[in-house]
Amino acid sequence: MNRSAEAGPVASAPPASPAERLAAGFAAHVGGWARRLGADDRTQRTAGQAAAALSLATSAGHVCLSLQELAGGTAIGMDSATLRATLISAGVVGTPEEPGAMPMILDEEGRLYLHRYFDYERRLAARLVRATSAMSMAPFEVQVEARQLLDELFAGNEAALHGRVDWQKIAAALALRGRLTVISGGPGTGKTTTVVNLLACLVARDPDCRIALAAPTGKAAARMTEAIRQRALHLPEALQARLPIESSTVHRLLGVTPAGGGFVHHAVHPLAIDVLVVDEASMLDLALATRLLEAVPDSARIILLGDKDQLSAVESGAVFAELSADPGLTAACRGTLGALCGLDPGRLDTPEPARQSPLKDAVVWFTQNFRFATDSGIGRLAADINGARAMDAVAWLRSGADGAIRWLDEGGAQPGDAATAQLLHGYAAYLEAVLRDPRDQARITAAFGGFRALCAVREGPRGMLALNERMTRHARDVLAPLEDVSTRDGLSNWFVGRPVMVLRNDHVLKLFNGDIGITLPDQNGTLVVVFPDASGGFRCVAPVRMPEHQTAFAMTVHKAQGSEFDEVLVLLPQQRSPVLTRELLYTAVTRARQRVTLVCSAEVLAATILSPTRRHSGLLARLRDATAAGPPSP
Repeated sequence: MNRSAEAGPVASAPPASPAERLAAGFAAHVGGWARRLGADDRTQRTAGQAAAALSLATSAGHVCLSLQELAGGTAIGMDSATLRATLISAGVVGTPEEPGAMPMILDEEGRLYLHRYFDYERRLAARLVRATSAMSMAPFEVQVEARQLLDELFAGNEAALHGRVDWQKIAAALALRGRLTVISGGPGTGKTTTVVNLLACLVARDPDCRIALAAPTGKAAARMTEAIRQRALHLPEALQARLPIESSTVHRLLGVTPAGGGFVHHAVHPLAIDVLVVDEASMLDLALATRLLEAVPDSARIILLGDKDQLSAVESGAVFAELSADPGLTAACRGTLGALCGLDPGRLDTPEPARQSPLKDAVVWFTQNFRFATDSGIGRLAADINGARAMDAVAWLRSGADGAIRWLDEGGAQPGDAATAQLLHGYAAYLEAVLRDPRDQARITAAFGGFRALCAVREGPRGMLALNERMTRHARDVLAPLEDVSTRDGLSNWFVGRPVMVLRNDHVLKLFNGDIGITLPDQNGTLVVVFPDASGGFRCVAPVRMPEHQTAFAMTVHKAQGSEFDEVLVLLPQQRSPVLTRELLYTAVTRARQRVTLVCSAEVLAATILSPTRRHSGLLARLRDATAAGPPSP
């Protein structure tokens, strides 16, 4: 962030990165704009410096830039009040009241935005306020019917809860009451079970209810479909038959236009749905979240599922973390929920909010984990990471008290022998499956899903690219008996057993960013890339038709969001880095269902746990503005 605050206009040396080149170009554009409006040299220079810093900040995931931090940069050299006056006088900075066509917007609390990001925040806030202002629960008779359904669908939870409040049931009741529900919980806390029972309740009341399931990536969408299918087995067959059987990526749901960048569905041409359920919503950036929710008709319910403690989107914004910041309930809402769930409203004690938010009566935090206890290996480590208990985590890991967690205290430039051995061992079952029968697509795919190497960074000897290169050499040695198939047709980079991840959406092939396929021979012995399909089967794509992709033995933690594996190997860099944050480590650890091997030095581990992600945004402020203004028209 300091680099962003101190950035200046175009330097004499060529900028080193695409983000810096973009910032330099934007600075020159803004400075030239100010000059044409008659600004003096100092004002032009200040406007250019602010533009460059703002551009770098948005490239780093921030939605806006604090004027106070910007004023503190050595290149600016003025206090916040003087900087505000200078930027406004330059003629290139608008205000929320008078945004005009200015390239930047400065709000009253000192947030400097690119105009389009301010517009996204304001539009998203307006849509959310419309959703929270609309109550869906009808008269008393309907409440009685809903209570009966909720009692039936959540009856199975009673034995496990031992008299405690069933927050899954509360969340479903909250979604019946209103048109916006945000459910935050880690893996294994019951989000999918809750949604299955909620959807069953909705289709029981309205068999013609139109439900759309979506996720930011193809992998997350496929997992959502499978999870719902598995969790719905307890339902009567008639209800199971009415549940949606397919989920899609957000982009596919909205329909990408041929022109690029646009969508078929938007505020003027909304989706024909009654319910939208979005899984892994923490991966939604500000722009995509705005365009998605604007495409949902005002009459529809919106249900967002995610984990507020996970990594935010790669692009700008931390939308889900902000939307889920406050799980507070008003007295009126507690009364309704108590009536729907058959309990004393006074028992509905909610956690202290991370931040106060206007989104009262719309947020639930799931804290009870049904997959692993908080004192188990993964649960204990995840809790220490989220609680910023760095020294406790290091001491506990060093004790080796739980066999589900292994810590390799390796801080060298290269992964050590123990880490390399763990990497090779992790993929041994997969390589054995390929060798045994390279045409057994189901067995091979299942074996590959059992283990994954996760890296914090792409580059460097402890990065994703280096691990993929190391594992590729090993895999080709092990699979050498199959190499004659691999070299056919001159496909030298392709070999039987090569896993690949799609990096760019291809709507013609129905392949999306994050999809993973495995290179195997077809019935004729020709190499194809095999992808699981929504029906539970497989489909094949010729290597020459593949969109942009990379080998996928190792992947970055960002790319692993929306995925789960039996076991993960988490490799952190040798030294501290801005990318090493508490949220990244928590996300990596919670990708595992059973076992985690963590490879890093104690110093890097402690520093990572003590480094929360900071993303500047004003969405809560925009929500307060929209709430004060009253529910706007669509």
